[in-house]
Amino acid sequence: MDRDVLTDAQWAKIEPHCLGKPSDPGRSGKDNRLFLEAVLWIVRTGSPWRDLPERFGNWNTAFRRFRDWREADVFRRIFDALSDEPDLEYAMVDATIVKVHRHGQGAKGGLRARPLAAPKAA
Repeated sequence: MDRDVLTDAQWAKIEPHCLGKPSDPGRSGKDNRLFLEAVLWIVRTGSPWRDLPERFGNWNTAFRRFRDWREADVFRRIFDALSDEPDLEYAMVDATIVKVHRHGQGAKGGLRARPLAAPKAA
């Protein structure tokens, strides 16, 4: 069962910032989307590169390609391209997420700051 993380809309924004193209020889441009899915799999699971599933290809090739992209600041360009429209769905704070303490709701009594009792001499 193959599950992709990237939607077609996200991939359309990311694709122009990737290195290489499918016609390039070697590991530089062959199926950039599958490679990015492999990187996201590593990030999601926290697994070492050696545990990369076979459907993503050779782990060592993927790691070397990741290193090349990191050195070329490709991930920075991708981040900048995707961060122009922040998804604020998870930035909303309301009563379903955060509950107010009873003192903050206007309950009787309010704040009662009492000094500590002086230590008793024994």
